[in-house]
Order: sequence, then C-alpha cells, then structure tokens
Amino acid sequence: MEAAEEARGDAAYRFLRQAILANELPAGFQATEVDIAARLGMSRTPVHEAMARLQEEGFVQILPRRGILVKALTPSDLLEIYEILIGLEGAAAERLASLNESEETSRVLDELGSFTDRMEIALGRGDLDAWADADERFHDTLVSRCGNGRIRRMIETVAGQSQRARRLTLHLRPTPTQSVVEHRKIIEAIRDADPAEAGRAARVHRRGARDQLVPILRRLNLTTL
Repeated sequence: MEAAEEARGDAAYRFLRQAILANELPAGFQATEVDIAARLGMSRTPVHEAMARLQEEGFVQILPRRGILVKALTPSDLLEIYEILIGLEGAAAERLASLNESEETSRVLDELGSFTDRMEIALGRGDLDAWADADERFHDTLVSRCGNGRIRRMIETVAGQSQRARRLTLHLRPTPTQSVVEHRKIIEAIRDADPAEAGRAARVHRRGARDQLVPILRRLNLTTL
C-alpha cells in the first residue's frame, strides 16, 4: 500500500511540475489540495507529498488551509540560481574529466555528443522546443553522471527553475547557435581528461546563458515569471 501511495505521489509531482514548467499553471495560480486531488483523481496524501517537494524546489508556496500558490520567478532569483548552476556544473565537468577513462566515461561522452547533435539538427529545422529538450538532457546527463550524488541533488533543487525561465523566454531570445559550440568544447575537454578546461568551459557556457536571459527579462519588464 505504501509503495502504491509513493508511486501516486511521484505521479502527482511529475504532473504538477511539468504543468508549471509549461506555464499551464502560471505564476499566481492558486488551488487547494482538494481541487488538485480531484483534478488528478487521487487522494489528498500523494498530492500533499507532491506539493511539499515542489515547495522545496521553489516552484510553489504552501498556504495553510488554502493549498498552493505557484511562485513568481524574478531576475534576482535567476541570478542566484545561475550562481549555483555555474559553480556546480563546473565542478561536475571537472569531475568527469578527472575520472579514469572507462567504458562508463565513453558512454557519457557519447550521450553528451548525441544530445548536442540533436540540438544542432533541431536548430537547423527551426525547432526550438526540440532544441530545448536536447539541451536540458545534455545538462541533466552532465550532472547526473559525474559520479557525485550530492552535486546532482543540489542542482535538482534549482535546475527546474532555470528550465522554467528558459522555456518561457525561448522565443524571445536570439537563435542559440553558440550553445552547440560551447557544448562541444565541454565534451572535448572531458575527452582530453583536462579538468581545468572542462570546468572553465562549463562555467563560461552557463555565464553566457545567464548574461543573455536576465537582461531580456529586465528589458521586457518581465519582473516576474
């Protein structure tokens, strides 16, 4: 029974998180546990667990006796989030580059290369949504396969928020052709077993994304997302 309840909690979490990322539940959306449970066809317990996880990741605020409020994301929030991403993804890239060459390292490099190829193909046909999917898979793989579970868990608390901002501004930014070039520099440094260069390339890449995204939000007066 507990396993089934846990599975329902995971399903509720994934559904609500994706709805927030897709802006189907925009900033300011508010609903009670009862409303959400009815919408998902679940009891309140798994919904409550999902809401707690989403609050921990900064997506929502739990309001006593009133359910949840989807939190807005400000440029200041993004600056803080990118500080974390810049530091931890740089550390993840360094760690991957410092591992002894193995079949596992080769598989990770193949996956990173495959996602980067998909990004390039998607840009070639003007499919920014497919580009964004492949880009997110690249970064998820870089972190989840670096061999440090604490880095992965720390990034999980903020990665969704950065994805949310990138998704909402996807069609407001210049075509992200430089991202493919920068990803390949990270891959090359990892393949060359050069931790310093791998970390530098990863940090440069994330700084570039930050420096492009935050001014757009400010220029368009998107003070919250």
